[in-house]
Amino acid sequence: MSDDYRTEQDSLGEMRVPADAYWGAQTQRAVENFPISGLTFGRRFVRALGVVKKAAAQANLDLDLIPADKGEAIVEAADEVIAGKHDDQFPVDVFQTGSGTSTNMNANEVIANRATEIYGGEVGTRDIHPNDHVNFGQSSNDVIPTAMHVAALEAVEKDLIPALDTLREALEAKEEEFDDVVKTGRTHLQDATPVRLGQEFGGYRTQVAKGLARVDKTREHLAELALGGTAVGTGLNTHEDFPGVAAEYITKETGVQFREADNHFEAQAAHDAMSEAHGALRTVAGSLNKIANDLRLLASGPRNGLGEIEQPENQPGSSIMPGKINPVVAEAVNQVHKQVVGNDAAVSAGAAEGQIDLNLYKPVLAYNFLQSAEMLANASETFAEKFVRELEANQKHCETQVEQSMALATALNPQIGYDKASDAAKTALKEGKTVREVAIEKGYLSEAEADDVLDPEKMTHRGILGDDE
Repeated sequence: MSDDYRTEQDSLGEMRVPADAYWGAQTQRAVENFPISGLTFGRRFVRALGVVKKAAAQANLDLDLIPADKGEAIVEAADEVIAGKHDDQFPVDVFQTGSGTSTNMNANEVIANRATEIYGGEVGTRDIHPNDHVNFGQSSNDVIPTAMHVAALEAVEKDLIPALDTLREALEAKEEEFDDVVKTGRTHLQDATPVRLGQEFGGYRTQVAKGLARVDKTREHLAELALGGTAVGTGLNTHEDFPGVAAEYITKETGVQFREADNHFEAQAAHDAMSEAHGALRTVAGSLNKIANDLRLLASGPRNGLGEIEQPENQPGSSIMPGKINPVVAEAVNQVHKQVVGNDAAVSAGAAEGQIDLNLYKPVLAYNFLQSAEMLANASETFAEKFVRELEANQKHCETQVEQSMALATALNPQIGYDKASDAAKTALKEGKTVREVAIEKGYLSEAEADDVLDPEKMTHRGILGDDE
């Protein structure tokens, strides 16, 4: 059994660590202290930790603050973390110390032990020290919020924005394809004046486009990095040039523009930027939820619902009803919205907490933000490719329905007044006739006037029908 473990030491004494693990005593203590959720940080955050540790080592090398050979080994080990070679070496639960110290030390120990191997030493010997070398000029209190911003902005720029743009393009294509499909508009889920199906999809496209703009605005504050503030924001034990140099290396590594925080005390004691940015994600999720709900309604049926669009057959919809097809992808989008709303409650509450010089909700802020960004990106891509692009308009059904609509009487208002128009609508409903038929029978309009004033397609444009042109 002893061959399966090695002994490592920290300031509290010795700890048994799995022999094949790169982590050390502090990580092992955290694993044993926090058997809370089984949730651990994923690829995006672990990559960001590697980026931060590499940039810190590069800055310290430039400033002659750590030995060159040890610094170079740290950079190489951090590159492996960035590449995902050691993701299984980050076992600490998300629900841990609020500063994320356990996860910072997890990164320090993994990189230190792997760098020691690269350096020619043995794991556990601390030839390259997790604190004195890998964590030089840093604190968990500035490293974790820095990794949080790096991971969040990379997720936004590299995953979410491209996925939302894919959805925007899919909706725009349908907006053009459905532009000549005239259908019944609906307000309060009741018949309203005619609208073109393409116009409705134009509304959806604009929702997503505005969501993209909202997400894009989050770059300004997420680009600020806390690195260099060390314990409380004063920068004790770090070189005055370190934060700027490290930020330049992080920018180079990620291809995303980052900069030193405007104020390190704000950057460590408050996480308003995360709350603001997640608010944009919540709004986007709400937009997708509304679009998904509308498309589910428009595709309801296929024979006893609205049936104005035909949905793709993604999978059988029922284990008991043969031939049933459900809008499963749209329903998945609906569920993502609910999860993002829940995450937003956690993010907004956590960002508002902490005491004096440190916010103590860093791990849960990072985890929930990244989960929301990932889910929204995947949901947007899937919604576009497996649902929106596959939609077809039931044009003939739309035309039949719009001719039967009582709301066509709205176009009579300028010609005969609201009271007579209301009478025509109520009579049509009572007698099972069209508004056009009743308007002619009652002598409100001639047939030629009715053809002009009650043309559903003309009603989808701004203007007063029947006016001399």
